[in-house]
Amino acid sequence: MDKKILFATTNKGKLREIKEILDIPGLEILSLSDFPAIPEIEETGSTFEANAFLKADAVQHLFDIPVIADDSGLEVDILNGAPGIYSARYAGKTKGDKENLEKLLRELLPFGFPQAARFVCAAAFVSSDTRFCETGTMEGMIISDPRGSNGFGYDPVFMPEGFELTNAELELNVKNSISHRRKAFEKIRNHLITIL
Repeated sequence: MDKKILFATTNKGKLREIKEILDIPGLEILSLSDFPAIPEIEETGSTFEANAFLKADAVQHLFDIPVIADDSGLEVDILNGAPGIYSARYAGKTKGDKENLEKLLRELLPFGFPQAARFVCAAAFVSSDTRFCETGTMEGMIISDPRGSNGFGYDPVFMPEGFELTNAELELNVKNSISHRRKAFEKIRNHLITIL
């Protein structure tokens, strides 16, 4: 296997975080910004894992290089796991973080607060001869009143287990150290060490 892996993202912050986690000597992590533009990949899977594999398979097929892709979102127990795979488009495809968060809080209002929830990340690795997927979770609670300005998405109402602050109130390095993405990618790193 090559010592180059393409992480299927154009998000510079996410790329920086993943490069730090996958710090393996001799391994170069590339991003989609290093390649010609590709059409948007439809996330038609019914699970985070399925969507991560859809992205990884599509990008690996296009560029014939080992690929890691991820999919993540928020699951709220009382809502049977919603918003789940629809987290980024919960209020509709054209809506943003603010509308998604407002919809979540409206739906939770009849049940009261706090509510048990978790962030989930599935990270899939695909090469010409290997494929695997790892997941990571960050357990916590949804609170009723948004707090903090450091995060995005549902961070202002998500209080991770063991903390009295929301993700949006935590320092970025603290949040990243306990994140669902870190947990999934640390497992990916352990696999890569054995196959590189």
